[in-house]
Amino acid sequence: MDEHQREASATPTPTDVEKQYNLAPYVTGEGGDYKSRFPNIDEAKVLRKIDFRVVPVLCVLYLLAFLDRVNISNAAIFGLKQDLNLGGNEFNTALVVFFAPYVLFEIPSNALLKHFKPHVWLSLCMFLFGLITLLQGFTQNLSGLIATRFFLGVVESGVFPACFYLIAMWYKRAEAQKRYSFFFSSTTLAGGFGGLLASAIGKMDGVRGYRGWRWIFILEGLATCLISLILYFTISDFPEEVTWLSAEEKEFVKARLYEDVGHSKRDDPLTVKSVLEVFKDWKIIVGGFMYFGLVVPAYGYAYFAPSIIQSLGNGMIRTQLLSVPPWACAFALAMLTATASDYLRKRYIFVLLPTAVALAGFVILLVVHDNDHLQYAALFLAAMGTYSAMPIIVCWFNTNLGGHHRRAVGTAFQVGFGNIGGIIAVFAFLAKDAPKYIPGYSICIAFICVSVLANTIYFVGVSWENRKRDRLQAQGAYNGLSTEEKKRMGDLNPDYRYFR
Repeated sequence: MDEHQREASATPTPTDVEKQYNLAPYVTGEGGDYKSRFPNIDEAKVLRKIDFRVVPVLCVLYLLAFLDRVNISNAAIFGLKQDLNLGGNEFNTALVVFFAPYVLFEIPSNALLKHFKPHVWLSLCMFLFGLITLLQGFTQNLSGLIATRFFLGVVESGVFPACFYLIAMWYKRAEAQKRYSFFFSSTTLAGGFGGLLASAIGKMDGVRGYRGWRWIFILEGLATCLISLILYFTISDFPEEVTWLSAEEKEFVKARLYEDVGHSKRDDPLTVKSVLEVFKDWKIIVGGFMYFGLVVPAYGYAYFAPSIIQSLGNGMIRTQLLSVPPWACAFALAMLTATASDYLRKRYIFVLLPTAVALAGFVILLVVHDNDHLQYAALFLAAMGTYSAMPIIVCWFNTNLGGHHRRAVGTAFQVGFGNIGGIIAVFAFLAKDAPKYIPGYSICIAFICVSVLANTIYFVGVSWENRKRDRLQAQGAYNGLSTEEKKRMGDLNPDYRYFR
């Protein structure tokens, strides 16, 4: 072998690098051993680069996804029900159709994410839900509205869990909550932005013969399609695949995540058997109920807040404008809560506090019906509490799962199962119950309690598992497992400790 051949054979291939870091030594304790292996890497600089490249574009994506999903509530204020002759519960029926495919296609979508690069899959989904939203502006009857809502649910099902899954493959657990909450708060920005847009677009009523509600769908759908073309080039893939990190920086990112959660199993196939294996863990089921309980009040607010505000005696444009401040306050509280949660490395207490705020808001709405100012203030509490607790729940559960398989399946199940709550929410607020909506508020309160119970069970369960592993480790029960065997177990690794 000549010198050139020896030099080529000594150069590690991507597969060799992957093997090298899958066999990296596991080190517990703050900081970890990965820093000493990469003395030339500035971790803060790499993290800033990731923050700039990964999270903001996903925020734009999800802002538009949520906007296209809930802008029907703004359209309803501008005459959609009257023009399509929707009576009784027909409007609620059109809303609920969205959730059937949205729930069913969560896990298949995350499985497809492993076969398509994220920038391809997510930008494709985005273009399609933008196109369907645009077409929604041309519907002429209930059947057309139901058809567009159904296909909107199909293409949007892949967005939310895929984004959470992708973010989890970039950040360590202790630094993830601020990023998750900033991403999730795209929903609150979408709510506020949607109100402002609707107040402006609604003034186009009659332009080219189209009602204002049609222009809401047409213009917002068109904007989504155009922006999806840009996001095709800007959405980041998994750490192993991006081009904006150097080879050493990619290895550094993989090593720091490896020491936090173990072997990613990025290249292992996701099979029916491996999916069923994930569901043997009780925490997966509980995680679904943690999110499910808050989805009901969240969608109840998102879909019906404009109608509730209008019932307080406000006109169409004023209603849209008054819908903005509660969303803005929800964004502020979500970010404050997330920052404190990351700083203190606690999750459970920061789920309970905003949940209590939401509960107070819905209780006020349930019992007070003669004070418009207090009722409007209660909407602030409902939005702030609900939309601050939800990202912590999803981040807490998602980042406690180790490896691609468990995160892909676990996140998709939590979001998919949780969104069954959307079906309940759209039938909780019926036209016949306006303006007091006593059944709707009562249902929201009940499901908030379900979420609190599920979160408490999860907290007690992971605390017990942590103590059990401490005890067995002290007894030397795991001495027979090699470091590599442990790290391939993800969060089932006996050295792994769950965030609480």
